[in-house]
Amino acid sequence: MRERLEYAAVWLLLKIFGALPRSLSRALGATIARLAYASLPKLRQTAEFNLRIAFPDATDVQRAAITRGMLRNLGWMAAEFARLPRYTRENIEQYVILDGHENFLEGQRRGKGVLYLTGHIGAWELSSFAHALYGFPLHYMARPLDNPRIDALVNRYRCLSGNAPIFKNESARALLRILHEKGTVGILADQNTMREEGVFVDFFGKSACTTTGLARVALHTDAAVVPGYCWWDARLRKYHLRFEPPVELIRTGDTDRDIFENTQKFAKVIEEIIRKHPDQWVWIHARWKTRPEGEPKLYEFLS
Repeated sequence: MRERLEYAAVWLLLKIFGALPRSLSRALGATIARLAYASLPKLRQTAEFNLRIAFPDATDVQRAAITRGMLRNLGWMAAEFARLPRYTRENIEQYVILDGHENFLEGQRRGKGVLYLTGHIGAWELSSFAHALYGFPLHYMARPLDNPRIDALVNRYRCLSGNAPIFKNESARALLRILHEKGTVGILADQNTMREEGVFVDFFGKSACTTTGLARVALHTDAAVVPGYCWWDARLRKYHLRFEPPVELIRTGDTDRDIFENTQKFAKVIEEIIRKHPDQWVWIHARWKTRPEGEPKLYEFLS
């Protein structure tokens, strides 16, 4: 019964946000994000803590401005997700423009598949969706939601433009097959991970446990690693789907070192993107939660 009620609530919200005019939908989303943030002290504490780590020299006013931008971005992103069924190949250029697409095409030309390195930046749900509408669908690593009904609904929206999920129970075999067929796989690589699944690399000057999966796959397949992200351009009133040049892999012959060095390299790419657009990243995520053995917890207020 609980699953059904949760599903009904999410379905209704998606339909309401999707039916409203875009400007109203985005404004409503931003308002809800601000209200949620104000009513959930742990989110506020996490964002404030993270911003002090990342920007120790920033003033309180500067950090508050980043937080306001983040909340606006999250609300807008929710609205954009609800509107995915309304985006088509014919109208997508009104909302999302390609930027640096030659970098993605260069990755494709290498002929060994593309690993789309990205993070929870800007309108991340819209980025791969729009790229598929432009003619470049991908597969994405799908972490299942707790409610299977909502999970199916979310994936149905994500796949409307031609993208397809890779589920955890089939991830390794499917991923290798897709790259062998010169396909593209999107991987979000900006979140905290468990100690047994990652390595500690520098991220904004502090060690952060980061998945090694991307580095392992890239080294094994020699697929091109192309950073991509969808950021909001206030001047144009559109999103840029920006692609950076393929990241050249480090190969020393020492497997463990190569995994570490390339994971560090990918983390720095993500950091540089966030520094360009700090108000478009999810500072409410406990990015530095997992600590090296013997180190004390950082987010005591989450206990």
